[in-house]
Amino acid sequence: MKKCLLLLILVCSILSLNAQGVLRNPVIPGFHPDPSICRVGDDYYLVNSSFQYFPGVPVYHSKDLVNWQLIGNVLDRESQLPLKGTSSWLGIYAPTIRYHEGTYYMITTNVGNGGNFMVTAQNPRGPWSEPIWLEQQGIDPSLWFEGGKCYMVSNPDNTIMLCEIDPTTGKQLTPSKALWRGTGGRYPEGPHLYKKDGWYYLLISEGGTELAHRLTIARSRKIDGPYQANPDNPLLTNCSMAGQSMQIQGTGHGDFVEAADGSWWVVFLAYRNYGGSYHHLGRETYLAPMEWKKGQWPVINGGHPINTVMQVRTLAVQRRADAQTTKHHLVYLQNPISENYQPFGQGYRMKGHGSLTENNQPTFIGRRQEAAAMVLETEIDTEQLDFGTEAGLTVYQINNGHLDLALVKYQTGSVAVVMKSQVKSLQAEVMGDDSGQLSGKVRLRIESDGQQYRFSYCTESGSWTQLSSQDCSLVSTEVVGGFTGVVLGMYVDGEGWAAFPYFHYSEK
Repeated sequence: MKKCLLLLILVCSILSLNAQGVLRNPVIPGFHPDPSICRVGDDYYLVNSSFQYFPGVPVYHSKDLVNWQLIGNVLDRESQLPLKGTSSWLGIYAPTIRYHEGTYYMITTNVGNGGNFMVTAQNPRGPWSEPIWLEQQGIDPSLWFEGGKCYMVSNPDNTIMLCEIDPTTGKQLTPSKALWRGTGGRYPEGPHLYKKDGWYYLLISEGGTELAHRLTIARSRKIDGPYQANPDNPLLTNCSMAGQSMQIQGTGHGDFVEAADGSWWVVFLAYRNYGGSYHHLGRETYLAPMEWKKGQWPVINGGHPINTVMQVRTLAVQRRADAQTTKHHLVYLQNPISENYQPFGQGYRMKGHGSLTENNQPTFIGRRQEAAAMVLETEIDTEQLDFGTEAGLTVYQINNGHLDLALVKYQTGSVAVVMKSQVKSLQAEVMGDDSGQLSGKVRLRIESDGQQYRFSYCTESGSWTQLSSQDCSLVSTEVVGGFTGVVLGMYVDGEGWAAFPYFHYSEK
């Protein structure tokens, strides 16, 4: 009997250990803000905002909430996504993804080019419909389906407003009604509705998408209110005594999902500081467990702040796959001028159109930087570089905040290598000692350890030469602004052509 009891205790201990897993945040690193999620059977789908980049609204798929694969972009046609004149302050703000009776819905705001709209699809991989434009404005719209009706919430006039809409035409069927203004934090936004145990729950973000960001929640017995605030708000924030020393800050803008086993989880945005109170990778997608007992308020992560490594129940130890660059990862600044891009080897031949700083459909192809420690490399043949043309690699945060490593071919035919920095109104450049004498194929490389970007080049007959090193904080949100994160790209300034046979990104 004693042996049986000991065996039972051992089995229970093993099961208890297996019920605990290591959750490593962020689950989708780099510039992936404003996550929204839905579950269909055993599949999870997640979307993020994309601001001035084309295509827009990346779509991720997962089976376990931890490992995510990029499967496409919702807005992949100019007719869906006009981006004229946008910078990283404008464009596509927070989307919401929902599934209802065989159809996927994505609703969002194109700030500066049309306002609120939604698109639909039978498969989240696409194709998605043309925009269905909506009357109620504000940003961060979301949908709720119930009883044959479709409801929309957004935040005109810093107030969470509700209306019923026709999901086919977008026509507003009821007047907009105020639901809640939050707990007093600035910018009440990012609303999502849920129903559980006879209560309607309204989740929002407050405090601005920065250090004081937070999630708050209210509930009502009726969808149109009145809503009562959770007495234990905020539901989530790292702007607290307990969270102030964490690398992760700016936690907020979340969306709930119930897993197939009945457990509840929240995806949300936050950022990681590097080199002090600076973040350059952008706002990323994070995951945390929730406890939501019947009739009670939800509790996120036991009320504790969010860390990069957490012990959670029901999740096994997971490792993120090696970084890959697929066609879905590649993005342009604003709507690309298609004739300026031609396939070339494993890369592109590209024709210039203005400059990155001018922000008028510049010639640029890039991908999000998803790790602090990384290497980016390409090669340019000086013989295939047009006169009067600048071409190279860029660490791009915003049109007046980027660091560039490039070859310049002057009208005389001489070729120079240069590292240029644009930090707000400050400009600087460093030229290689052999500038003006370069010929043949020249490789360009940008490396980073999360603190510094190092810019190097290599000729056919030589070894690598480091041209410059720049602090990552120079392209942080705190220094140059914007709502995005670093996107690493190839670019061409001027009006000539340059050829990039490959564009290789790897993480250390």
